[in-house]
Amino acid sequence: MKEFDVVLLTDSRYVNPSKVDQYIENVLNEDGLVIDALKNLNIRVTKKDWNDSNFDWSTTKTAIFRSTWDYFDQFSNFKKWLHFVKDKCELINPYSQIDWNLDKHYLMDLQKWNLPIPESIFVPKKSNLKLDVISSEKNWNHIVIKPTISGAARNTYLLKNEEIKKFQTKWIQLTNNEDFIIQEFQKNILTKGEIAVILFGGVYSHSILKKAKIGDFRVQDDFGGTVEKINPSLEIIELAEKTLKSLPNTPLYARVDFIFNNLNSPVISELELIEPELWFRFKPDSANKLALVIKDFLNNLNT
Repeated sequence: MKEFDVVLLTDSRYVNPSKVDQYIENVLNEDGLVIDALKNLNIRVTKKDWNDSNFDWSTTKTAIFRSTWDYFDQFSNFKKWLHFVKDKCELINPYSQIDWNLDKHYLMDLQKWNLPIPESIFVPKKSNLKLDVISSEKNWNHIVIKPTISGAARNTYLLKNEEIKKFQTKWIQLTNNEDFIIQEFQKNILTKGEIAVILFGGVYSHSILKKAKIGDFRVQDDFGGTVEKINPSLEIIELAEKTLKSLPNTPLYARVDFIFNNLNSPVISELELIEPELWFRFKPDSANKLALVIKDFLNNLNT
């Protein structure tokens, strides 16, 4: 018999931290809401660092990704672990979705499925392409570049016309190591922010508005961004649900992020199926929604 039904996956910073600031407190609080919701359904749950080499992953039925926010800093190790653990227990969301969602090339699939995304150019590593030539061909005077595998705005840059050519040396250094995306800067991010739509089992739960601090374009709280609850338009909610219906299988949890492009139309900036922040603290009963979805998943495993 398995010892646990669910392992809540985190990273080492959030396992018995010696110092707790507001950011860590939020992480611990939200992980706690999920753990309590699962325990209230008599689901045996524990919390582990995904990189804990002492834990026997075959002792749990499932593992759910929640605050594994160091994986992109040690991506090679994470991929090896992911390939190993998928044969030890069921992953939530499933391995196939996680593997697909790890790399932002998935945006190309969304586009094939007639879902709106910002126009994007994918640049393979070691391609030695000239950044100013690419931006000139697209007539983009204001661009954002970011790695296809990243998080927390790692190696993400906003470049204006006069800065693009000067950035070439740094651009070559960056693209020697990994694939990148180039997108025209969508200026509405500065005023309208980014809307994060949270769904459980494909059903809408709640939404958060992320806004950058004045003078920045990155909405992440790592860079002073703020979050607040928002009631988005029905168009946004339906587009989020349509996005999940386009997938081969409905994820147990998902976050679809939207911005408004330079034509003021909503486009999908990110589809997060791995370890999205879900802001349970803005709607505490949403942890119960996730727990119920997980319970159904466990019941199906047992039948």
